Amino acid sequence: MTGKGTLKVVGRLWLGMDEQNLLGGNRIALLEKIEEFGSITRAARAIKMSYKAAWDAVDTMNNASGVRLVESISGGKGGGGTRLTEQGIKLVEAYRLIQREHEKFLATADVGIENFAHFYQLMRRLTMKTSARNQFFGKVDSIRNGPVNAEVVIALSGGDMIYAVITHESVETLELKTGDEVWALVKAPWVMITEDDPGLKLSARNRLCGTVTRLIPGTVNTDVVITLNGNNTVSALITNESAENLNLKEGVRACAVFKASSVILGISA
Repeated sequence: MTGKGTLKVVGRLWLGMDEQNLLGGNRIALLEKIEEFGSITRAARAIKMSYKAAWDAVDTMNNASGVRLVESISGGKGGGGTRLTEQGIKLVEAYRLIQREHEKFLATADVGIENFAHFYQLMRRLTMKTSARNQFFGKVDSIRNGPVNAEVVIALSGGDMIYAVITHESVETLELKTGDEVWALVKAPWVMITEDDPGLKLSARNRLCGTVTRLIPGTVNTDVVITLNGNNTVSALITNESAENLNLKEGVRACAVFKASSVILGISA
C-alpha cells in the first residue's frame, strides 16, 4: 500500500465447498504434518496449534467435505495413530498444485486499487466467521408452518435429521424450500449428553446418537465429541461431574441432545 492508500493485489488460497472455506494454508500444513508424523498431537505441536484446535479443524474438514480426510488407526508397534485417507492425500496434492498457479497469477496481477479505505471496510463486512462449534451441512427435508414459527427439518448426509424452529420471517428471508442446501449451527454449550437409551423421553427435539470419539477434560468442563453416521461429528461442552456421572469413555455410545430453538440456519449467499 502506497502513501496514497493504494490497495495492492495479495492473497491467500482457500479451497471451499458450497461457498464454505474448507482448506487453507494452516489446515493444509496440519494435514501434511499428520501424514508425516502419524499423530495429531505431534502435528499440532509442529505448526504451533493447540491439540483442541487441531481436532476441531479435522472435524470441520471431515464434516464439510462429506468424505473422511483423516482417520484413526489402531494396533501396530506404536499402538495406533492418525493418518490421511487416500482422498485426503489427493486433496493436499491438489491444493499445492493450485497454490503454485495462484502464486503465478498474483505475480502478474500487481495492480493498485484506488480508494483503499472504502474497499477495506467493505471487505471486512463481507468476511464473516461463526463461533458455533457445530456446523452441519444438509438439505431441507420439510418445512411445517405453525401459528408463529416454522419447523424446518434438515437431512444430514448420514441419515440423521436436525430440527430447527425459526420464525416465518426467517424462512422468507432465507427463501427456504424443500431440497435447499442449508447450514445448521449449534453452539457446543447448548448441547447436552445422554446415554443411548431409546426409552429415554426428553422435551428437546434433536437427539443425535453415535460413538464418543474424543474426550478433552478441562479444569471445570469436558469437551465431548460424538461421531455420527456419515462421519458427521457433534461437540458438547459439559461439566466434568456430568462426564463422570455418565461414565463417558471413548468408544461408548452416547447421544447429543439440543432444542430445536437452539439451531441457527444459514445459507450460502
